[in-house]
Amino acid sequence: MRTLTSIEQFNELAESEPVVFMFTADWCPDCRVIEPILPEIEEAHTEFTFVSVDRDEFIDLCIEKNIYGIPSFLAYTNGTEAGRFVSKDRKTKQEIENFLAALAR
Repeated sequence: MRTLTSIEQFNELAESEPVVFMFTADWCPDCRVIEPILPEIEEAHTEFTFVSVDRDEFIDLCIEKNIYGIPSFLAYTNGTEAGRFVSKDRKTKQEIENFLAALAR
């Protein structure tokens, strides 16, 4: 998974390719729980570029995009928000898979 390095990179990726941003933080226990399954999810969904966004480093972006719980997922296709899986709840592999499958419809 790539790591977001700037707001400019966020905007470029959102405009140029199907991308799923995963908002996370080092201190987040729920983020650590899903970390081991992420490579498998990425491998199963090669139609997307997956990018990790450090919530603490990009707090203004989180506020702008209404990301108040982590881990959360925000997807873009053709420069438009295609979907979001945003909540304060722990996510399961199946819930993440369902979210990604819904984007393909």
